Amino acid sequence: MSIFKADKKFEKFEDVTPELLKKEGVKLLLCDLDNTLRLHSEKEPADELADWIDECRKAGVKIVIVSNNGRKKMMQKFCEPIKVPCVWWAKKPMSTKLTEAIQKYGFKPSETVMLGDKWSTDVLAAKFAKIRSYKVEHRRNIV
Repeated sequence: MSIFKADKKFEKFEDVTPELLKKEGVKLLLCDLDNTLRLHSEKEPADELADWIDECRKAGVKIVIVSNNGRKKMMQKFCEPIKVPCVWWAKKPMSTKLTEAIQKYGFKPSETVMLGDKWSTDVLAAKFAKIRSYKVEHRRNIV
């Protein structure tokens, strides 16, 4: 597949269902944070994010947040209540932190997907790491 395209596209992270992940053999889901799983302004995890993560866990999928955000304390404060490990200052599209996460948690690249909202960082980092990429639309307030 072209490095210019995500392997799959979705409207929002909730559309990436645990059933789909299980069907596709995904055991490790690396997720961007800002504007993928949350609005940049959100300080705490939304209920729908916590519920989605719990459902993914029940389906046997490990979630790790991999963000270019360099604010370590903010990242830890956000991730702690939902019990999700986080990698900050990932410097995507460089793939180093993605590859390190795959190795650290003992998964294979074929079992791993990167979920993000930007082609220029998330999708490209996945391509460089030789893993699949799922792209969601840039998260925004919907009323």
